[in-house]
Amino acid sequence: MNARMRLGVILFAVVLITDQASKEWILHGLDLPLLDRVEVLPVLELQMTWNRGVTFGLLNGGVVGPLVLGAVALAIVIGLFFWLRKAESYLVAGALGAIAGGAVGNVIDRVRYGAVVDFIHLHAWGWDPFRYIFNLGDSAIVCGVAALLIDGMWPSQKGGNSAKQSP
Repeated sequence: MNARMRLGVILFAVVLITDQASKEWILHGLDLPLLDRVEVLPVLELQMTWNRGVTFGLLNGGVVGPLVLGAVALAIVIGLFFWLRKAESYLVAGALGAIAGGAVGNVIDRVRYGAVVDFIHLHAWGWDPFRYIFNLGDSAIVCGVAALLIDGMWPSQKGGNSAKQSP
C-alpha cells in the first residue's frame, strides 16, 4: 500500500469512527432524542433529526428506501476505493477517504435505525436561510467533494494541463 492510499484509508477510519462515536454520544450519552435541541453557541445548536432520505432529506420515505440508498452508497464506496488505489495526489486520496468514511457512517445508520442520525444545526443568531441539519459524516462528504473539485481545477503536477502546455 503506497503512502497516498494509506492516507485515504486512515482518513476513512478516522471519519467513520468519529462519525459513529458522535452519533452514539448524541443518542445515548446526551440523549438528544429526549431533549430535542440544545443550544451550544449563538450560532450552533444540537437538534435531533432522523433523515430518512438522502442529502438534505431528498427522497424521504418508504420502507425499502433506506436499503436501496444504503446499497447505492456502498456501491459508490467500492468505486471510491478503486479510485483511491490509483490516486495521484494526497489531496485526492484524503478526499476519497473522507467521502467513503462519511458514506459508510450513514449506511451504518440506515441499517441500524432505518434513518441517518443528523444533529448539527448552524445558524446566525436566529437567521437561518438554509435550515439544514447534518452530521460529521455529511461534513466529511461535503469537504471531500470540495477537495476533489479544487483538485480538478488545479493544474496537474505531471506536466501541467493542456491549456498551459507549449505547442
